[in-house]
Amino acid sequence: MQRWRVLAGAWWGSLWMCGLIVPPYLISQAVKALRAEDRAGLVWWSLSLVVVAGVLALVGLARHRTMTLVRTDAALRTAQVVVRRVTRLGGVVRRKLSTGELTYLQNGDTARIAHALTSTGPGVGAVIAYVATAVLLVRISVLLAVVVLLGVPVLAAVTGPVMRRLHAVEAGYRRSLGELSSRAGDIVAGLRVLSGIGGKPAFARRFEAKSSEVLRDGYRVAAWLSWVQALTWGLPALFLAVVTWIVARMAVAGAISVEEMLAVYLYVTTLIVPVSFFMEGADAIPRALVSAGRVIGILRLRPDESSDDAPVLDVKSGALTVVVSANAALAREAVDRLPGVVADNDDYLFAGPLREAVSVAEHDDDELDQAIWAAAAGDVVEALPDGLDSHLESKGRNVSGGQRQRLRLVRALLSEPDLLVLVEPTSALDAVTEAAVARRVKQARLGRTTVVVSSSPLWIGQADQTVHLEESR
Repeated sequence: MQRWRVLAGAWWGSLWMCGLIVPPYLISQAVKALRAEDRAGLVWWSLSLVVVAGVLALVGLARHRTMTLVRTDAALRTAQVVVRRVTRLGGVVRRKLSTGELTYLQNGDTARIAHALTSTGPGVGAVIAYVATAVLLVRISVLLAVVVLLGVPVLAAVTGPVMRRLHAVEAGYRRSLGELSSRAGDIVAGLRVLSGIGGKPAFARRFEAKSSEVLRDGYRVAAWLSWVQALTWGLPALFLAVVTWIVARMAVAGAISVEEMLAVYLYVTTLIVPVSFFMEGADAIPRALVSAGRVIGILRLRPDESSDDAPVLDVKSGALTVVVSANAALAREAVDRLPGVVADNDDYLFAGPLREAVSVAEHDDDELDQAIWAAAAGDVVEALPDGLDSHLESKGRNVSGGQRQRLRLVRALLSEPDLLVLVEPTSALDAVTEAAVARRVKQARLGRTTVVVSSSPLWIGQADQTVHLEESR
């Protein structure tokens, strides 16, 4: 989605990388003028160096800004496509992925994919600068050019096994961290139950043991990462030392001049920059490919990936369908297969102003008022001190169960999906309020497909279609 921006990054990266080769040439010429006692030439080459340094600063700024835009845009697009898919899948995601895996995907995998894309601009520039430096070195000494051309593949060959080991250790760490995050979520969700049955100490011990395991895996990752970083920075410096030793001996033997020796040293010093980008890309791109594979795995999930014996619902388009079943789990499994937005009483209510908690996008006051009316939540808003600007605590702890239920319904209605699935949306309401909600939801969703899981006769009375589930029929 960012072809032109990536192309611009490659252009600025190539210009910047190749521009880094110019200062060594200018410095060598300034030294040559100095040795020849050519003051005018020395001033000219020195001023040229200042100008080139300024131009390189501006080009580097353009490269960095372009690649930062690539990175942030890639992170945003990846997050958006994952969230959209997860929202449409509903219960399928809960069965296939843990909370920890989804958390790490958004925080870890998204960042890795975005970071790898920043390798495009500097990567192309590094290749061009590497070739250009080799050509300049051939003009001075074929031996030096051969040493430089062979040195970079040797660096890659040495660091490759260490990077592969790091990636393997990181994969285990990611799995352990995902399991720990999921366990923490389960403990928090079931804290009241654990307190009632006295299970908190046992779960605390299990969490502590898993946390220690994750800590050990983290130390292993850090150890291998330190080796990678040591090689990434240490090997180029060692490579530079070898080249310096060779050119110094050649200068002493008279094979090259002092100016050429200085130019070679500066060329190779500059070459460390593209070599570092090579090694960074060799580390970042394989990680990003693994992360992209996980994202694609989520995008490939389908709503019909539940068990083969699960009931299949045939719902009328544009109608209100009420699903009735004595088996709540069976009804939930059936509606999870529908490719729409599923809202139930376990959905999280986020802390913040009530207006933001129920509005998933920018909605005007008329749209908010319409959804609040349909959910019969007007009294909930009026009971709060500042109306829609009142602060809602996490999970809606400062309102009652029935009020939370209606606020979740407001949020679901404001999302305006083509297919909306409501699971027991009025179970905590009195009969009068429930009747009003059933009637108003049908009116607000007129012409769009709505599925409600409920055994209430008040919903059944409003239904255009009623489906009774018995076992898997």
